[in-house]
Amino acid sequence: MLFVNSARGATFLIGPPSALQKHLPAITAAFTLAVISTSTPAFIALIIPLAALYIFIQRYYLRTSRELKRLDSVSRSPIYAHFQESINGISTIRAYRQQKRFILENEWRVDANQRAYFPSVSSNRWLAVRLEFIGSIIILASAGFAIIATATGKGPSAGMVGLAMSYALQITQSLNWIVRQTVEVETNIVSVERVLEYAALPSEAPEIISKKRPPISWPSQGAVSFNNFSARYRPGLDLVLKNINLSFKPHEKIGVVGRTGAGKSSLTLALFRIIEPAEGYISIDSLNTSTIGLKDLRSRLAIIPQDAALFEGTVRDNLDPGHVRDDTELWSALGTSLTRFGEAHAYGC
Repeated sequence: MLFVNSARGATFLIGPPSALQKHLPAITAAFTLAVISTSTPAFIALIIPLAALYIFIQRYYLRTSRELKRLDSVSRSPIYAHFQESINGISTIRAYRQQKRFILENEWRVDANQRAYFPSVSSNRWLAVRLEFIGSIIILASAGFAIIATATGKGPSAGMVGLAMSYALQITQSLNWIVRQTVEVETNIVSVERVLEYAALPSEAPEIISKKRPPISWPSQGAVSFNNFSARYRPGLDLVLKNINLSFKPHEKIGVVGRTGAGKSSLTLALFRIIEPAEGYISIDSLNTSTIGLKDLRSRLAIIPQDAALFEGTVRDNLDPGHVRDDTELWSALGTSLTRFGEAHAYGC
């Protein structure tokens, strides 16, 4: 078992630890106390109060460290999210000369994370001082009882005293490892809590509702109607679309124009039910899209994204994610696209 500490105090485990390795610090500490108690039986009277003090310190540190770890994890995620967004939009940021604003935003998020991380480092120092104090008491008691016993003529042999002192000098490290291994499990459970939090998020509507499936030819016309439609991105947020009433006739080409944040993309998300309606509904060819399954809806609609992107996998997987088309249709689509692309370049478009 090998532990490597990074600059941020993260610990990496190389190789699975055995049961003996995991319990070795506890075994060492118990053996040390047994050796000291054998050489100086009076030390037994100190074991119970020292154990009570040790358990109190461990539990107090455990509660604090777990909460600090949770705050650190929660405040670290926005740093990664903001950095990824800045990388993706670097050309836009430079075009509008907003580098300084984004740098300050990143520094603010890092400072917010450090406010949670620095107390975690301080709590580790707090624990180290108190464990060193308990270890010093054990060493002092072991040496003191040995001297008293030797002075009264009932002391152990010199070899036994030396063995007890050599083990007493190492007990601080064992006590430290016991606490830190216990705390490591508790604090790392925070990661599991975050996974469970995502796993408990409400899922989308069913892909297929057997009793509410649309006709095979739907949509045959393409008439779209927003009926008193309102939507928000999640419960508790303000409405991004408010009481929209629109009607698009079949075969019409519609352009939606508006400033940033006006709700253009939200209309598209609402069509595909990426966001669900808070009020009202959308109908396509007089069919309420909220009453059918998501697969039936999204498989009948097509979209050309603003940014070209390919997902991991083959070209066939990207062209036909649902694997509902045969190779002939796919080759025909590719041939048509390449022909039009070549004609556009031939005419200098």
